[in-house]
Amino acid sequence: GLNGEILDHFDGRTLNPGHAIEGAWFILWEGHLRKDQSLIQTGCQMLDWMWHRGWDQKHGGILYFVDVHGLQVQEYWHDMKFWWPQNETILATLLAHLLTGDEKYANWHRLAHEWTYSHFPDAQHGEWFGYLHRDGSLSSELKGNLWKGPFHLPRMLYMAWRWLEKDLF
Repeated sequence: GLNGEILDHFDGRTLNPGHAIEGAWFILWEGHLRKDQSLIQTGCQMLDWMWHRGWDQKHGGILYFVDVHGLQVQEYWHDMKFWWPQNETILATLLAHLLTGDEKYANWHRLAHEWTYSHFPDAQHGEWFGYLHRDGSLSSELKGNLWKGPFHLPRMLYMAWRWLEKDLF
């Protein structure tokens, strides 16, 4: 709402953890570039909030939509696992660990990385599938469409490689 209050209906309570986690690593990176600890703390807080709300405790992976209070979500695809939120989570947890040294982020990174790499890559034909059911089973064999293109996955691979090589630190 106008004063930061939650609008208490399904639209007002809906969260997209993937977008918030993507925003978290943008803020973490900006904090690194500016040498601004307050931005790094803000990015970590965003990541913490969304990890706790978006990580699927039952099956692993980041859910597509969640309700801020754990109530029902209107989008029928809310509990699916899309490739890009997993990519953003791998980046955010890695960067949070590199910037803070906090083992919590290293553990979250390991969980996200292992879950993602055990479900999305197509070992037979290459590339990644884009859409999984909540339990990690394949929803569609499509690897590209109007929304899934060559952006999130190559960016994740490139940025993680650069950060781990310390080219940008």
